[in-house]
Amino acid sequence: MSDATQQQADPETRYDWQALVADLNSLLKLKTTIIGMKLFEDPKALEAIPKLRRPSAIHTTDQIVGMAARMGFTVGITGEDLVGSQCRAVIGLGVQDEEWKSGKRYVGIWHATAEDARARQEALCVVPAGKYRAMAVSPLASGRLDPPDICLIYATPGQMTLLINGLQWKGYKRFDWSVVGETACADSWGRALATGEPSLSLPCFAERRYGGVPDEEMLMALPPRYLPIAIDGLKALSRNGLRYPIAPYGVQNDVRAGMSASY
Repeated sequence: MSDATQQQADPETRYDWQALVADLNSLLKLKTTIIGMKLFEDPKALEAIPKLRRPSAIHTTDQIVGMAARMGFTVGITGEDLVGSQCRAVIGLGVQDEEWKSGKRYVGIWHATAEDARARQEALCVVPAGKYRAMAVSPLASGRLDPPDICLIYATPGQMTLLINGLQWKGYKRFDWSVVGETACADSWGRALATGEPSLSLPCFAERRYGGVPDEEMLMALPPRYLPIAIDGLKALSRNGLRYPIAPYGVQNDVRAGMSASY
């Protein structure tokens, strides 16, 4: 668990993972499995996770996450299982040295100049290197990572809007999120692991090509302590008629009846 996440977690709190997932699925009609992600200082800790799969080939982190979210697998990795420095660095399993920071391999492919590539690398929110040596993902409802450091929720923009509204129902705060472009996993699981705060992203080319994320989905990464907050807010909004799916009112109808109920 990242230091920021650990500082904001209550070690005495125990969650009913199946109930939390059931509530979110009922309220948001999610089609993709909600998963958890957890970092480990000792790779041997992976051996204690029930029904864990270890990769037999080299993958991206996007693929590992996709195995859990799209196929329901519980998967554990070390940095050696990942394809390159970028995947390793975001989750703290690889070096973040000068060569990595330069981003030179992206010049002419993702960026016009060396300056652009370096600026993108410097913009990434990553887990500091050196502490962790393994990571696992698993469907949240399985309870195999108890607790995970963060939870990953894939949702459409409409579903995500209400999820955010649920988080803001009580104790309102404005969320300010980033869009780094390519390597958007730094906007989601990288940022959530590093800061312990909810982190929204637009999944990037690699996440969609290798991780199987469909066009219509966004990704929210957040520590588990936020799930009851979001669910309570979503239930309150639902009682007020603000629920998913959001029924179109009609672009030519007299808006006063609808607005009077919601605004």
